[in-house]
Amino acid sequence: MSFGIALSGIDAAQAGLNVVSNNIANANTTGFKQSVTEYSDLYAGSQNGIAADAIGNGVQVAAVQQDFSQGSIETTGNNLNLAISGGGFFAVSSGGALSYTRSGDFSTNSDGLVVNPQGQVLQVYAPTTGGFNTSSTTNLQISAGDSAPVATQNVDFTLDLPANATVPTTAVFSPTDANSYNNSTTATVYDSLGAAHTATVFFAKTATANQWNAYLTVDGQAVGAAQPLTFSSSGAMTTPANGDISFGPYTPTTGAGPLAMNFNFSKTTQFGDAFAVSSIQQDGFTTGTLSGVNIDTAGIVEAQYTNGQSVQLGQVALAKFANAEGLAQLGNSDWEQTAASGQALYGQAGTAGLGQVESGSVEESNVDVTAQLVNMIQAQRAFQANAQMISTQNQITQTVIQIPTQA
Repeated sequence: MSFGIALSGIDAAQAGLNVVSNNIANANTTGFKQSVTEYSDLYAGSQNGIAADAIGNGVQVAAVQQDFSQGSIETTGNNLNLAISGGGFFAVSSGGALSYTRSGDFSTNSDGLVVNPQGQVLQVYAPTTGGFNTSSTTNLQISAGDSAPVATQNVDFTLDLPANATVPTTAVFSPTDANSYNNSTTATVYDSLGAAHTATVFFAKTATANQWNAYLTVDGQAVGAAQPLTFSSSGAMTTPANGDISFGPYTPTTGAGPLAMNFNFSKTTQFGDAFAVSSIQQDGFTTGTLSGVNIDTAGIVEAQYTNGQSVQLGQVALAKFANAEGLAQLGNSDWEQTAASGQALYGQAGTAGLGQVESGSVEESNVDVTAQLVNMIQAQRAFQANAQMISTQNQITQTVIQIPTQA
C-alpha cells in the first residue's frame, strides 16, 4: 500500500513541477496568467463510510487554478497596444467565434481591422448619435480614407471698433483704396471641395454717429452690398439685433458649390480708440488625412485627421465572468467561456467592476519568478521525499523476504 501512496505523491509533485515549469516558461508572455496547483488527500471509502482508524491512500491533484491577479503594465508607445488596469477581458473574434484575452498587443491588418498577432479582431461598441450601441459588439476597423471637407457656413467675430474713428476721405469703398475704409480683418474659409479662400471684412465709419458699414471680399472679389453696423452710446451693438449679417453667396472658381456664409458680429463693440480683433472662428475645414488614433481610459477610439477633425470609431467592449477561474485556456493568452465560468457580461471600461483601458501599454505576465523558484524547491523536496519513501519500503520488503523460515 505504501508503494501506491508514495507513487501518488510522486505523481502530484511531478504535476506541481510541470505547473511551475509552465509558469516560468511564460514569465515574459504578454497577458499570461499563472496557474496554481491544488492538492487533495485520498481515502478509500465503502458503503459504511471511512473507518476511524483508516489510513489515507495518498494525494491527488484536485485542480490547476488560474490566478487572474493584475500583471505589471508596460509602456510601449504604440497607441493600439492596450492594457486593462483592473478587471475584465478584451473580446476578440475569429470568424465570428469569440474568445477573451488580457493580451492587448493589437495592430492593424491590410483591411484596417485592429487585430492581435493571431489575427483575432478586437470587439467594440459601434458609435451612434450621442453615444454607443451597447446592445451588440462589432469589429474595430480604422479606415485610411480621407476626412471629407465641409464648406464654411458661419464665421464669428469678436472685435472692437474705435469709437473715435473718422469718416474715410474716399466716399466710395474700394478694397484696393485704403482711404475708403478704416479697418479690415481676414478669415480663411473653405468651399465644399475643401479649397481655402481668403474672406476679408472691411469696416468704414459713416457720417452718422455710432454707425459703420461692413464690406466683404472673397479672394479679392467684392461680395454683396454694404451692411450697416450700429452701436449704442455705451458701445454695444444695436443693429443687427442678433449680430448676423449675410453678404450673399460667393461662387468659387474651383467648381465647388456657392459659399453662403453667415457672419456674426454679436460680440463686436465700439470702445476706445484702437481697432482690436480678439478672435475669429469659422466652422469649415479642408480635406484631412489620417494622422493618428487616440484611445482614452474609457476605451473610446477616435481617429484624428490633419484638418483638425476627429471621428469616433467605437468604444472597446470589456467582458467579465461570474467565475473567471472556470474559463477554458486556449493558448495564446486566450480563454473561452464554459458552463463553469458563466456567460460573458459585457460593459464599458470603468463601470460595473471593469477596469480602465490604458493605451500605448500592454499587461505583462503576472508570474513572480522568485515565488515560482520557491514552489519548484518545495515540489522537488516532495518528489524526493516520496521517492525516498519508495526506496525505504523496498528495503523493508527485501528484509521481510530474506527472513529465514524455521525448520
